[in-house]
Amino acid sequence: MRILFIGSVEFSLSALKETIQVGGDVVAVCTLKDSKFNSDFCDLTNFSKKNDIPCLYADDINSSESISWISKHCPDVIFCFGWSRLIKKELLSIPKLGVIGFHPASLPYNRGRHPIIWAIALGLDETASTFFFMDEGADSGDIISQTKIRIHKTDNSRTLYNKITISALDQINKFVPQLQNNSFERFKQNHSLANSWRKRTQKDGLIDWRMSDKSITNLVKALSKPYIGASFIYKDMEYKVWETRVISEEYANSEPGKVVNIIDNGIVVK
Repeated sequence: MRILFIGSVEFSLSALKETIQVGGDVVAVCTLKDSKFNSDFCDLTNFSKKNDIPCLYADDINSSESISWISKHCPDVIFCFGWSRLIKKELLSIPKLGVIGFHPASLPYNRGRHPIIWAIALGLDETASTFFFMDEGADSGDIISQTKIRIHKTDNSRTLYNKITISALDQINKFVPQLQNNSFERFKQNHSLANSWRKRTQKDGLIDWRMSDKSITNLVKALSKPYIGASFIYKDMEYKVWETRVISEEYANSEPGKVVNIIDNGIVVK
């Protein structure tokens, strides 16, 4: 079974390595030279060259040039893991088994953008690692593998990212052989249950000190590394916040946003 791999983030590299480790025949790779919107961006060319795998920088994966290059490698299946662009019909129709995508959420719930960030920011206690056959919609195709993942109060985006990656690599280890011997199953999504998260904007990362302490804490955890960090504006300057904790003092007569104390080289804000 000939696999063509598409990806451009840290998770993509981990998934590519696991696909090869489990015996997948990766015949070609498409990646990006750089990215302005993926803070966990990863160029896959170095790994591909070391393993003698042809690699293409495909800024437009649906262009005629990309389609021609991909078609020449005659893939039986395409793995598209960590690619923030829709795959169009012409590319979807190339491999006989289809294009398998990845979404770190409990499909059909929580389709769309920034699923790890939104899950933590909204205070969810569960998410999932989901592989699915891509169609012309967004995260709407048949599921091939899904594993539920608990979100603990101590999790931030990095720890949840790592937990999802560990689960996903185990799933790849199981479904690649199933694809090879044609023993895999497809499970249709219940579209009536679906919702879609929107693209995060810069304003979504700004701390409003009128928010509850829980909401502020969740926002900071959601945007911690590998993402860009939550922030606040003070005297026209932006300051990043990478970690917070809630303390018990009430400071009842202080207004939201006021620095009320300094403890252990950190500021206490109402």
